[in-house]
Amino acid sequence: MTISSSTVKTKYWHKLDDGRIQCDLCPRYCHLHENQRGLCFIRERQDDQIVLSSYGRSSGFCVDPIEKKPLNHYFPGTPVLSFGTAGCNLACKFCQNWDMSKSREMDTLCESASPEQLCKAALQTDCRHIAFTYNDPVIFMEYAIDVAKECQANNINTIAVTAGYVCDEPRREFFNYIDAANIDLKAFTESFYKKQCGGSLASTLDTLLYLKTETNVWFEITTLLIPGLNDSDKEIESLTKWVANNLGGDIPLHFSAFHPDWKMKNTPSTPPSTLSRARHIAMHNGLHHVYTGNIHDKEGGSTYCANCNKLLIERDWYVLGRWELDQNGKCNHCNHPLAGHFDPLPGEWGAKRLPIRIWN
Repeated sequence: MTISSSTVKTKYWHKLDDGRIQCDLCPRYCHLHENQRGLCFIRERQDDQIVLSSYGRSSGFCVDPIEKKPLNHYFPGTPVLSFGTAGCNLACKFCQNWDMSKSREMDTLCESASPEQLCKAALQTDCRHIAFTYNDPVIFMEYAIDVAKECQANNINTIAVTAGYVCDEPRREFFNYIDAANIDLKAFTESFYKKQCGGSLASTLDTLLYLKTETNVWFEITTLLIPGLNDSDKEIESLTKWVANNLGGDIPLHFSAFHPDWKMKNTPSTPPSTLSRARHIAMHNGLHHVYTGNIHDKEGGSTYCANCNKLLIERDWYVLGRWELDQNGKCNHCNHPLAGHFDPLPGEWGAKRLPIRIWN
């Protein structure tokens, strides 16, 4: 399967009558001539086939709190080893990780690690999870899947932070190896996806429905609210009603604040009041666990019981406070189960961020 140390063959593609090759990984369906790269940058045509050119290479490794992914209902307080590569199959003008996801320089991939080395590093840093993040892992799925297989052998959970912009067959293969995910739901209009991301809303909704109806993957959703583009009451109403009606009230939804970046440096930051308004709309529409992100908001960052509304998990940024769950993940006050995966006691990683090196 390997062509070189960082280049491997892939299988989601087919030849076209005009001599080009179509990549079938995502709905972008790039049509490539020899030595041409897809928009994602790391999948390209070599020797009449599509290859992944970033296998085993990363833009860096860091131990983060799991709440930073964000995942608030998946073993709170525990550390996760996070890494990404370069490139992305969307073209979001507001990208908050543009230095990696928009990179067109292989020098960005300055670190290397085999699946075995990654798992060893996770175990050495007391991480029970490895997260594919910073850029979208579906574009380096061959590498991610090999890491996930090694994780399974070492009892390490795998987490995908993704926009879910992927075709059905590779989606099924990829998520077969994933334990938890945060899905980036950019907005709730096709016009936003087309103009601001170069993608489609329908593809992300398909991924969400697939995860809910056909997998056991624990997933949460994040929507970055951008002033004047996707933060209207009407759009938030539509988005939250769709989530409640199609995915259920227990799906955690995170509304995050935008800050000026990449190609939207003249767009103002999201006011905290916008996130609070969105949170109230979502809860009114039947979502029980709605969070505000990228702002200091203890109420909007904490978890409450869906039945009695008592505080269950107190959060101050990424630091946990009161813990009102019993040994089985149920409310101490009314015995109602909290949706998610929980240890008998919370983790104590806190807000620490620990960059690490992985040595050959």
